[in-house]
Amino acid sequence: DNVLPLKLHSDGFYGIFKILKLVIILFVWMQGFFLTVSPEATLKVATQSSTHNKTFSLNLSAPFISQFYKEPLMKVMSYVDILFGNETTEDIKEIARKAQALPKMNPKRQRIVVFTQGKDDTIMATENEIRAFPVLISDQSEIVDTNGAGDAFVGGFLSQLVYDRPLTECIRAGHYAASVIIKRSGCTFPEKPDFH
Repeated sequence: DNVLPLKLHSDGFYGIFKILKLVIILFVWMQGFFLTVSPEATLKVATQSSTHNKTFSLNLSAPFISQFYKEPLMKVMSYVDILFGNETTEDIKEIARKAQALPKMNPKRQRIVVFTQGKDDTIMATENEIRAFPVLISDQSEIVDTNGAGDAFVGGFLSQLVYDRPLTECIRAGHYAASVIIKRSGCTFPEKPDFH
């Protein structure tokens, strides 16, 4: 029943997931914005990822997601392997620690929580530690446009995670990607990246 072309209908997200199972999926990443449109589809993708032992990542996307969509977020949270967020608050390390320690369905992998904070340190919480990583941009006059910086960070982070690189390298790649995009107008990258 996995025949292309796929016709999207009410279970469109699930249909896409069924097609994607044709290839080897190791990582699934979703924006928190999906919780505002179809919490059921988000939960279905999360549970399928967990059932098949795939890494499920969720980006909280915006503060209003956790404020106004708390119930569906908490249902999905038990399946989240990597949680990304961006917020500046005084007790960010404590929030990261508590989010990391929330109940989890797949005991085969521990949750990783990564919170970016603009020009302030990025915070990462794992089962064993909470670490702060300084961002790359020290000269605020280089910043042209911050749109897309969070997504660029996530993309950089995941680009190294798929190669099973250490989490410190994932953070470094995330910082690199975000530092490149904020120096340009719009969500654009140079033709050739210089990440090493």
